[in-house]
Amino acid sequence: MPPSPVPPPRDEHDLRVRAHCLTGRTLGDLARELRFALGQAALHTKGKAGELVERALGAGAVAGPPSNGDPRSLLDFPHLGIELKTVPVDERGRPRESTFVCALPLGHADAMEWRGSWVRTKLSHVLWLPILTREHAAWNERVVLEPVFWRPSREQDAVFQGDFDDVMGIIASGGIEQLTARIGRWLQVRPKAANGRARTIAHGPDGEPIATVPRGFYLRPSFTEAILRDPRAVP
Repeated sequence: MPPSPVPPPRDEHDLRVRAHCLTGRTLGDLARELRFALGQAALHTKGKAGELVERALGAGAVAGPPSNGDPRSLLDFPHLGIELKTVPVDERGRPRESTFVCALPLGHADAMEWRGSWVRTKLSHVLWLPILTREHAAWNERVVLEPVFWRPSREQDAVFQGDFDDVMGIIASGGIEQLTARIGRWLQVRPKAANGRARTIAHGPDGEPIATVPRGFYLRPSFTEAILRDPRAVP
């Protein structure tokens, strides 16, 4: 008989207690405790660590608000206004990869503004959980490290807005195919699709609809590393 789902945290304090209680636990410990099934093929699937930690914290049990345009419904803990981000790090605390934030809706990107954007909502209050991922270590040997609760300062928010506006300007001018991961100080845009055949619609240089690879917003590892060390950092 499968275990009962972990109930959602009552408030932010409850979430903080739960997150700190995970410190030092291995993913193998959590998977056994929660009877989290992972097939052999799934062991190498990105996102499984995040899914496991979400379940341990009760994120999967949260009933978010209906899809009514409220961006808070996109969060892992919508009733708290908090997003969870697991970050695989090496022994020196350096992230091993960029951190996915959210999909970039290309169809109406030209009308998007930073203040009401999905990406700003996702980054408005984040629970960072670094996962120690040693070279060649098995997935079940990965260790959950100390959590970091973070809200962007005004200065950090301004840098994000600058990156966002640069990206939106390129897309609005029909330059989606010229948009590369090199653009953006902290935020970058990269392809985000289940496979190489996936396509979505964007606008070309003359406003014509064109088929292109779906994109998503990512955080550069240099930014995430700095925030994990000092939430007020401005790298």
